[in-house]
Amino acid sequence: MSDTSNSKRLVSLDVMRGLTVALMILVNNGGGSEHFSQLVHSKWNGLTLCDLVFPFFLFMVGVSIYLAFRKYDFKGSPKVYGKILKRTVRLFLIGLAINWLILIAIGRPFDFAHLRIWAVLQRIALCYGLAACFAVSVDHKWTIPTIIALLVGYSAILIFGNGYAEDASNILARVDKALFGSGHLYAKSPVDPEGLLGTISGVAHTLIGFYCGKLLCSSSENYPKSGTLKLVYAGIALTIVGYALQFFLPLNKRIWSPSYVCVSCGYAALLLSMMMYIIDIKGHSKWAKPFLVFGMNALFLYVLSDVLSIFLGTSGAGDAIYNLIATALPAKAASLAYAILVTLTCWAIGYPLYRKKIFIKL
Repeated sequence: MSDTSNSKRLVSLDVMRGLTVALMILVNNGGGSEHFSQLVHSKWNGLTLCDLVFPFFLFMVGVSIYLAFRKYDFKGSPKVYGKILKRTVRLFLIGLAINWLILIAIGRPFDFAHLRIWAVLQRIALCYGLAACFAVSVDHKWTIPTIIALLVGYSAILIFGNGYAEDASNILARVDKALFGSGHLYAKSPVDPEGLLGTISGVAHTLIGFYCGKLLCSSSENYPKSGTLKLVYAGIALTIVGYALQFFLPLNKRIWSPSYVCVSCGYAALLLSMMMYIIDIKGHSKWAKPFLVFGMNALFLYVLSDVLSIFLGTSGAGDAIYNLIATALPAKAASLAYAILVTLTCWAIGYPLYRKKIFIKL
């Protein structure tokens, strides 16, 4: 492996992470009941802007794994495995605590029979833990074969397990219900969008990000231009493969379908390459500085937004603020304005941390 020794930090990576987190907060916090179609998830098959936000972040988790474990030369040790385990457990428990906070906020703190097990942070935790273990345990020549094996295996599960059924017959729903009980699952649809089996394609997704991280750093010549060009090629290839797959396995965020993995990773790679070109190569970075506030404390501000959202939702303050905004704007515009207000509130909390170089790693 010919990893570059160039230690220059790519600002575009932090900006991409920050933009993604800002969008995650934005799409999670629309007010009222009417929203612009691109700011809500597809009901089942399909793809909206909202459907791209979480996979972009998971892609960046994969890129970050490559960059983080380079300093260990990708060699496992008790210290390295301990670091991976500690972060995996911490992220999972924080996600579980947020789900418990919802129960506390609605006055049911001891209703553990209805404590949801899965959510966004839990999916990130498992994908991070498994992909990081791969990074320090397996020869990286097996990265692409592993990605293909995971996606092919998951495709077989979907095809033979009625994985595209939007009901309780779906194998994803059946496995989660059998292992965890319906009380511990997402209550708004039969299929938990962050359930156990979907982690298979989630890990493949993270490993694609990991491989793209390798592409960025695999050449010391003409750095970072050469890495950016490789990322463009990877993004185009992934997007083409994903849209070809959709004829057999439709794009579906809820079940994290293989076509969805390829398309969303392709778009993420293309967006990151564009940011690298604009920010790191051409030096046009002033416009992106606000996103560094989110990028340098990404998971902390995401968790903060969840806590803020729970407070606003259960206290009635959120409805009061939205109703005030709705007196001046149409319903959909008011929903977006409310989401922007929540996002800016999180940014305002993160800004002094960024200025003081306080970076909270979860």
